[in-house]
Amino acid sequence: MTDRFRVIPASYVLLLREGTGGTEVLLQLRANTGFMDGHWAAAAAGHVEAGESAVAAAAREAVEELGIVVAAADLVPLTAVHRTRGNGNPIDERVDFFFTCRRWTGDPYPAEPDRSAGLDWFALDALPAATVPHERAVLDALRAGRTDAVRTHGFG
Repeated sequence: MTDRFRVIPASYVLLLREGTGGTEVLLQLRANTGFMDGHWAAAAAGHVEAGESAVAAAAREAVEELGIVVAAADLVPLTAVHRTRGNGNPIDERVDFFFTCRRWTGDPYPAEPDRSAGLDWFALDALPAATVPHERAVLDALRAGRTDAVRTHGFG
């Protein structure tokens, strides 16, 4: 018999728009979160709460972090990432659900300013060097048109 671990689910919303240089994604500069501060990340992302679906979590995070409303029908599943930090700590075993979104209501702004050092749009082929690694892998795959239904990150 093998040991089982529990995974922590999270939902990510990749807001996309067409810019002069092609497809752009809205990223948020992390600050005061305790994880990857100083790195750019999906503008809206967070844990799925008990009794909540991954889709509902994505829509909720868009309101909480960006002050915008996203309809569930406008959240397009992109990929799921099963990731680990390889340290055996249960909090570092994750499953992340990534959604793209091209339509929302409102103008995005840092709705949790104490946890953000800003928002900016980046062309998919000109992402900042300091992007959260597992998110960078998803964005690079999106740019290349090679997103798998399920990806892994951090496993040997």
